[in-house]
Amino acid sequence: MQILFINNDGGGFADHIQVADGTTVAQLFADKLPGRKPADFLIRVNRLPAADDQVLQGGDRLSFTPTKIEGAAA
Repeated sequence: MQILFINNDGGGFADHIQVADGTTVAQLFADKLPGRKPADFLIRVNRLPAADDQVLQGGDRLSFTPTKIEGAAA
């Protein structure tokens, strides 16, 4: 199935990607941002906060937006 993936990390990009049926938000996060912590991101599906076990549906809009920016002053 196809979803719109929006990665707001760094330069950011948006692209339609193919994912397997039954893919969860956590699985796609681990695939696209290996070694990163989901707690450091605002994760949304169709503009609403998403749970890690939420199963993606065809046509969903998934975005990852960092809440901590490396090098920013506290």
